[in-house]
Amino acid sequence: MSIEVKIPPLPESIADATLAAWHKQPGETVNADDNLADLETDKVVLELPAPNSGVLEEILVPAGATVIAGQVIARLRSDATTAAVSTPARPPEETAAVASVDNAPAGPAARQLLAEHNLKPQQIAGSGRNGRILKEDVLAHLATAGQTSAANAPAPTMHATPAAPPTARDETPETASVDGERMERRVPMTRLRARIAERLLAAQRNTAMLTTFNEVDMKPVMDLRQRYREAFEKTHETRLGFMSFFVIATVAALQRYPAVNASIDGNDVVYHGFYDIGIAVSSPRGLVVPVLRDADQLSAADIERRIAEFGARARDNALGLDEITGGTFTITNGGVFGSLLSTPILNPPQSAILGMHKIQERAIVMDGQIVARPMMYLALSYDHRMIDGREAVQFLAAIKAALEDPARLLLGL
Repeated sequence: MSIEVKIPPLPESIADATLAAWHKQPGETVNADDNLADLETDKVVLELPAPNSGVLEEILVPAGATVIAGQVIARLRSDATTAAVSTPARPPEETAAVASVDNAPAGPAARQLLAEHNLKPQQIAGSGRNGRILKEDVLAHLATAGQTSAANAPAPTMHATPAAPPTARDETPETASVDGERMERRVPMTRLRARIAERLLAAQRNTAMLTTFNEVDMKPVMDLRQRYREAFEKTHETRLGFMSFFVIATVAALQRYPAVNASIDGNDVVYHGFYDIGIAVSSPRGLVVPVLRDADQLSAADIERRIAEFGARARDNALGLDEITGGTFTITNGGVFGSLLSTPILNPPQSAILGMHKIQERAIVMDGQIVARPMMYLALSYDHRMIDGREAVQFLAAIKAALEDPARLLLGL
């Protein structure tokens, strides 16, 4: 019996998707719920499970094509006799071993690399949760394989010209010079990158965006973190970073200045009675902003644990659509990449975004004395249609005060 493989209903805000990659080819045996292909939207990568067990009979839509909900993209032959003929019988113990390997968890980005380089999951040890194979695992395997191949290559003859030492240009093959020719490589923009570009342009075009700056002395937070980090990690089984301090301080400031937590909808101002804080994280496909729902009700341990999970799932392209939609305020940390100062762009329809930066020792004056302190620049970009300059400055000052004296958060000051 032939079964049509269709694109499932897409999330409400998504009209179409790109068929990013096929993980099965015609003639291959598949099991029910095996991932047949990856669907890339402008927000997340979705997996397309097999509707039944059988043999993939025909692929109707190639990888890279745009598809819509309900579109037939392949046909699956599900009769048991064909499957039995196509798949030679194996001893029970071998079948179990193969099944465990074939079903080895791997993220969409990792699966795409596996397919491109004709690798099997059993060749790679996954470093993700429950042995999940990450993109970094595949890249590390390829690098190791390249070094092994080079080591096993025959030695050059005596008249061979020694290779030139590597330079910065060698690391960018798309612009490297080969026999005097400058090479280029053109690749289509991913849907996520295109969506990011669209939203950033819309933010600059449709908002009256301004940025105000301040700096915060991070020594009190660093001292507190150093004093309790070991006990915190032992008790809560998660590391104590800086983000929990910033999230808690931000929520306290939003409660004092509700306009910063509001948004504009047409001619209306929507004041949100909840605090859903977006945390910008880097992923192989670009920047994504998973949301901490009801951040005012989360403990420091809850915040740190969820942010760590977001980071791991983002690297594995495993974030769900519901995890990256919504949000009333965003925090982005360019400091992890070494940024000393920047002006973050709004994440519409939100009215403000907080930018964290690199902690750097600088000379400042305290009590008439010049001392070196670990300082961080803070940047608050805001929509001037919604937020006055006075509110923006006071909001940022409230965050600074809370971080420089964390006891204020405990006392509600």
